Amino acid sequence: MPTAALWDSLWIDLSLATMVDGAADAYGAVPDAAVGVKDGKIVFAGPRAALPGPMESLAAHVHSGGGGWMTPGLIDAHTHLVYGGNRAREFEMRLQGASYEEIARAGGGIVSTVAATRAADEDALLAVALPRLDSLLAEGVTTVEIKSGYGLDTASEMKMLRVARRLAEVRPVDVRATFLGAHAVPPERRGDPDGYIDQLCAETLPAVAQAGLADAVDAFCEGIGFSIDQTRRVFEAARAHGLPVKLHAEQLSNLGGAKLVAAFGGLSADHIEHLDEEGVVAMARAGTAAVLLPGAFYALRETKLPPIDLLRRHGVPMALSTDNNPGTSPVCSLLLMLSMGCTFFRLTPAEALAGVTRCAARALGLSDRGVIAPGMRADLVLWGIDHPAELSYAIGLNPCRAVVNAGIVRAPRILS
Repeated sequence: MPTAALWDSLWIDLSLATMVDGAADAYGAVPDAAVGVKDGKIVFAGPRAALPGPMESLAAHVHSGGGGWMTPGLIDAHTHLVYGGNRAREFEMRLQGASYEEIARAGGGIVSTVAATRAADEDALLAVALPRLDSLLAEGVTTVEIKSGYGLDTASEMKMLRVARRLAEVRPVDVRATFLGAHAVPPERRGDPDGYIDQLCAETLPAVAQAGLADAVDAFCEGIGFSIDQTRRVFEAARAHGLPVKLHAEQLSNLGGAKLVAAFGGLSADHIEHLDEEGVVAMARAGTAAVLLPGAFYALRETKLPPIDLLRRHGVPMALSTDNNPGTSPVCSLLLMLSMGCTFFRLTPAEALAGVTRCAARALGLSDRGVIAPGMRADLVLWGIDHPAELSYAIGLNPCRAVVNAGIVRAPRILS
């Protein structure tokens, strides 16, 4: 082992899917490649023949990729990973013919998740979130966004966000926390959504911001959620506290949420099945990414497809995510979303992979990851595959061999 190596580690015997935008190949493919890492960042990424010296003098540790492919670390850009309880019984009731209203009258729906989340302490919420997170990490996820939104009061929302932060302390993952207090009207405020928004803007959001618990602010802008005017008030409060915004928009109807979040320079508009061209154009002009959520599309048995061709035509980045949540997308596999994104939404496998790397980073406002290039954070995944399209093709197979988090190598399976 060299005593004065230039780099911490060097990966060889692999091909790269760099996912660099505008590359000649859709995957930014580099055969017979090498990747050098120093201080948690990529310092070399290219053909092995272009290495600036003999391997022995370059790196303290040399790793063989065994002929596999390396991609950027996967990014799950939209999850509700922290919550109490589950709604499996409601799933069963729906299949037996119960309506949403009947389930709600029986104490189900989001109210049941709010009650369970409020009742659980931080340790309990951490314990139930860990298996969901571990499933994602085993598939090469290195960055995950986690929303609040099942507390719906100041103490409970902050509790959820603290748990999201704690997950990054006990697992090798970068967590981006999002405040989603405007998810639903809490039971004690039923019939008074404006009063709840007043409380959220005057009390909860300032407390969250002062504690440094959120990296962004989200809302559910929908007929069964909050109006455009109510959402605008949340966004104005977020802006006053220096927090970027994103939005659950145009999932069930077109209220113009995508245009609103674009007007605030928002990071992303998510779901967007009912998005029209005017909204797409607004997003393109603002640099707002789209986040596609095929798990919710599947679980809700939706038929209205997101406007993929319009998003392509106007150059809007398309991220893919699990939308892990207890009610409409209890999904713990980002690889499955690649398959569903291709099958349901007709993305290409290269678009799907970009959706969980480069475009997902864009949706979180992160410019230091999502592609393999010098200067980027060394979040990497080694796969035992012959071509990157296999990641979208296979269903239920996890070919992850190794994961690198900010330069640190870990096994793909997380051990408690």
